[in-house]
Amino acid sequence: MADTFSFDVVSDFDRQELVNTIDQVRRDVGQRYDLKDSGTEIELEETSLTITTASDMTLQAVEDVLRQKATKRNLSLKIFDFQSPEAVGGNRVRQVVTLRKGLSKELAKELSKTVRDNLKKVSVAIQGESLRITAKSKDDLQAAIQLLKQQDVEVPLQFENYR
Repeated sequence: MADTFSFDVVSDFDRQELVNTIDQVRRDVGQRYDLKDSGTEIELEETSLTITTASDMTLQAVEDVLRQKATKRNLSLKIFDFQSPEAVGGNRVRQVVTLRKGLSKELAKELSKTVRDNLKKVSVAIQGESLRITAKSKDDLQAAIQLLKQQDVEVPLQFENYR
């Protein structure tokens, strides 16, 4: 029996589910009557997503379709950071959607401080873009998970490597 238990707090998403979501959105946009002739293009890069379309109205409709498809595929909507749309040539609109992944240094420090202030029997270590929380009791780790789930953060949190 181990004398200490631990888990990692990370912020990540399933890349393949995102790729499948984008494919579904492209198909949906190509078939919907109101979006079919808008010339909408959706490009997926490593850390962002670019939507180019005919107008603000069609951009809003494409965003709604993206949110619906992502929700159906169990992707958190918190991974999408919608930037403000910008006008491009030919009366078209482009919007960059940044994909959030990993805990920023500031957020990791904030979560670490919250856990340390509320739970005295756990220790927290920041490891790059994740947090490692250790304790002698599994009950303390469960309390830490509940505490973190109650926090309102801008990124989705997952709890991994529970041992």
